[in-house]
Amino acid sequence: MGRLYAVEIVYRGIFQKKLAVNVSRAIVLAAHREGRPGISFGRYGDSPERNGIPAKYFAIVADDELTLEEGMAKYEPKEVDVSICLDDTLFKGVESWAWYGLQPINKLVRENGTLVVTTLKGPGELTPVAHRKAQPYKLAIVKATPSFSGLWVYKDDHTDVRVLGAIAKAVPQMFSLASLQQTIRDEWHDELKVKSATKAYNSFSTTTVTPDQGNPEEPYKFDMPKWTEMREGIAIPGIAVGDQVKDPVTGEKGGWRPGRNATFKKWATRTMRPVIDFEKCIKCTLCWLQCPDSCFDVMPDGMYDANLEACCGCGVCEAVCPEKDCVTMVNEAQFKDNHSQWEDWRKDGPAYLAELASWIKDKPARSHGFNIRGQYEKEVPAEIAREA
Repeated sequence: MGRLYAVEIVYRGIFQKKLAVNVSRAIVLAAHREGRPGISFGRYGDSPERNGIPAKYFAIVADDELTLEEGMAKYEPKEVDVSICLDDTLFKGVESWAWYGLQPINKLVRENGTLVVTTLKGPGELTPVAHRKAQPYKLAIVKATPSFSGLWVYKDDHTDVRVLGAIAKAVPQMFSLASLQQTIRDEWHDELKVKSATKAYNSFSTTTVTPDQGNPEEPYKFDMPKWTEMREGIAIPGIAVGDQVKDPVTGEKGGWRPGRNATFKKWATRTMRPVIDFEKCIKCTLCWLQCPDSCFDVMPDGMYDANLEACCGCGVCEAVCPEKDCVTMVNEAQFKDNHSQWEDWRKDGPAYLAELASWIKDKPARSHGFNIRGQYEKEVPAEIAREA
C-alpha cells in the first residue's frame, strides 16, 4: 500500500460552495499530472447547506489505485495533511447540521500537518482562537478577505489559485508547483492566475502551534443516545415555553426569554453579528418582530437583546431598525463568547458603549452578497494592489 494524502476544505455553505469545489477539483487534477490518482467530494452538501452553515469538501490523493480505493471506503478522512479554512470567522470551531456540537477547526489536522486560513489577521491573533490540540501543527496564512464565491456568483479574486499554491508548498509530495501551474493553464486559461499561485507558493510560511497554545475551553458537545438506550416508539422532547429575565443590577424580573432548543446552536453560521446601542433604542419592536429565528429577548426595561446562541447573523435586524446606528452588523471574528450585550450595558453602560464603538470602528463593508451591482469588480483592483 502506498501513501494516502488528504485535504479538507471548510467553507461557508452556499456562499463559498463554488470556491471549495474549484480548489478540491484542481488538487486532484494537479496530482493526476504526476501519476497519482485522486478524487474530490463534498460532505454536508445537500439542502441543509445554506445561509453560511459550515460545510466541507475533501480531496484525497494516493500513490496508487489500491491505496485510493482504501481511502474511498471511508466516509471521510479521519485525519488530513492540510485543512483549509476559507473564512477566519470559522476559526473558533464549526457546527454543521451533520455534526453534534462544536468541532475544532484543527480537529482533523494530523500531527505536524498544516492548517491554512484566508485572513488579514496574523498568527498572534488567530492562535488563541482555535481550540488546543494534543499534537503540534503548523499554521499558514493566505492574506485575503473572505471570498464569497457561491452557487450563483463567483468572485474571481484568485483566492482559489492562491490557496492551491499554498497546498503545493505544504505537501510537495502530492503535486509540484509545475503540475499546478499547468493545471491552472488548462482549467482557467489565465497566466495571471498562474502568477498568483506562484507568488503564494513562494511566500508560503508556517508558524508551529504547540499543544499549550490555543483556546483551552472544552468545545461545546452533547451525547446522542445509543440504539440500546432509545425508548420504544418515537418521542421528541418538548422545548420549555420560557421565562422572565432577571435584571443583573436591580434584581427585578420582567420581559420574556422564550425557551430554545438546548442542543441546536447557530452561532457558527455567523460571519457577522448584531451589536446594539441601547442608548438609541426606541423600543419599536421591529427587530423582535422581523427576526426570522426569533432570537431577540424582551428585557425587563423593554429593550431587546439579541440571544447570540440563537442568532445566525442574517442582518435583518439591522435592515429593519429605523434608528440610525442602533443595530450594527460587525465582524464575528472580534468576539470570543456569546454573552448578553444588554447585561453588560446594564452593569457598566460607559464601558459597554466604549467597547461598542471599537466594534463598529472595524465594521466590514459587507459579509456576503452584494451592496451594489458590480461591487466585486470594483473590489478586485484594490485587492490586487494591496497584494502587489
